[in-house]
Amino acid sequence: MKRGETPRSAPTSGAASQAGARLPSPAQGTAAALKPAPAVQLLTIDEGSAGQRLDNFLLKVLKGVPKTHVYRVIRAGEVRVNKGRAQADTRLELGDVVRVPPVRLPERSTAAQPPVPAREFPVVFEDEHLIAINKPAGVAVHGGSGVSFGVIEQLRQARPQAKFLELVHRLDKETSGLLLIAKKRSALNALQDQFRDRETGKTYAALVWGAWPKGQTVIDVPLLKFVGSDGERWVRAVTSSHDPGAEQAKRSISLVKLAEILPGFSLVDVTIKTGRTHQIRVHLAQAGHAIAGDPKYGDFEANKALARGETVPGLRFDRMFLHARRLRFAHPADGQEIELTAPLPDECESLLTQLRQGQAR
Repeated sequence: MKRGETPRSAPTSGAASQAGARLPSPAQGTAAALKPAPAVQLLTIDEGSAGQRLDNFLLKVLKGVPKTHVYRVIRAGEVRVNKGRAQADTRLELGDVVRVPPVRLPERSTAAQPPVPAREFPVVFEDEHLIAINKPAGVAVHGGSGVSFGVIEQLRQARPQAKFLELVHRLDKETSGLLLIAKKRSALNALQDQFRDRETGKTYAALVWGAWPKGQTVIDVPLLKFVGSDGERWVRAVTSSHDPGAEQAKRSISLVKLAEILPGFSLVDVTIKTGRTHQIRVHLAQAGHAIAGDPKYGDFEANKALARGETVPGLRFDRMFLHARRLRFAHPADGQEIELTAPLPDECESLLTQLRQGQAR
């Protein structure tokens, strides 16, 4: 990657420990006390940061320092790359030496930070460039928004020898299935380009309430993100050009194909052509067939009955039935097409088995 190229998007996870330089991670927290940093830091770029923009690199190394201050020291020429002045969009290369001027960093606050437990997850595919795991439902992909830690933080704890681990994309906490993690920045950039340019194939299995029509349905309905009165992030469908949010809504496309009709439910395959927040959940709910167990956009009373074992006698199902079952992409190193599949979790298979048995009686 050469300097001067169009900047790529920042990694999905902002953990300072992944900055890629030989520097202890600055503390994360809300402590107000500050301590001075060393007079000057000379940081050598390794594989973890090769190809990253200078400003993004510094924002990770100087976690907690206001962005305005970081850009100010860059413009003032206080940050040097190989002893020369550099711009915010300068691409760092392997072996570059970055001079970081004295900056005050947030003081470490250990009292408010519970330790992150190390955890490995079921691996579907792994090589020196990436890992594909089968994420369980109920586990966030990263910390934030009231969640102390997620998959990426736990995986880093389980693999302290790994120089670089970053999320390529995200899944909702309630969704299970295939999740990609890059082990090199070059892999991260290449894979994120594919996701952004819609060059990947992502198919989800969803169990929805009611009878979905046969054949394939194209749902092309814009979605709008907003913050509700409860302070939570929500998404809604925008079905009219007269809607006040029509201009801000983003076009969103989902292809839905009926896989199986079951008593009271339909099992569908959903292939997404855009990757909007909560896209599948909102599209299916807007079509009148909410996902079974969806706590946000689903049928609250029906979900409670399903969780209590009343809908399917003898079986309690208390999660959302949405599973990322298939993922197709070009390998970031050689371009070879990779297609991965992840089997349905046991609790989802058990529910389907019970429904099929009830249908047979």
